[in-house]
Amino acid sequence: MDPNLIRHIVEAALLAAPQPQTLAQLAGLFPEDEQAPPGAIEQAIAELREGCADRGVELVEVASGFRFQVKAEVHAWVARLWTERQAKYTRATLETLALIAYRQPITRGEIEQIRGVAVNTNTIKQLEEREWIRVVGHRDVPGKPALFGTTKAFLDYFGLKSLDELPPLAELKDIPELEPQLPFDITPPGIASATLSHDEAGEEHAAPEQTQ
Repeated sequence: MDPNLIRHIVEAALLAAPQPQTLAQLAGLFPEDEQAPPGAIEQAIAELREGCADRGVELVEVASGFRFQVKAEVHAWVARLWTERQAKYTRATLETLALIAYRQPITRGEIEQIRGVAVNTNTIKQLEEREWIRVVGHRDVPGKPALFGTTKAFLDYFGLKSLDELPPLAELKDIPELEPQLPFDITPPGIASATLSHDEAGEEHAAPEQTQ
């Protein structure tokens, strides 16, 4: 099969697909009687990535597969195309998300112990509705509290292939957006760049001395 045609098919599929595509999904585009040769799709992706060097988009691999995305240096201009109001996240929401990302699996009570304030139920609900976190199990202690972890959607949104790509905590000390009052200074650059609603930052109250 013509390598140029394979590259064109892969490029068109990634542009048309609403979600990232895995190698298996891309291979499934080719009928059984006209399969892409072994390694051809990987080669097409490599060539497409190289071809983006001088373009305003890039081909990246995230947790759910491969996708084209706008490059950071032109994002501010392209973002004007999006007329929907940008979601706002409170300081409490972002700190909770950062704790789950770095300390997962973690219970709501453990989050409260670290932050020193009770976690508003709406904070967890908002993150679950955004599909950034999910219940991954239950702690084997009285009450069996839910353990929270991040999802592939979280990784995809922040442009990460895996949790191993989260920046080391030592690199995050100079991020001023959240000024988190935590035992460690954390929040991934992607999280820090999310819009923070300072008007809602005080929505939570002091946590009880004993939480679960």
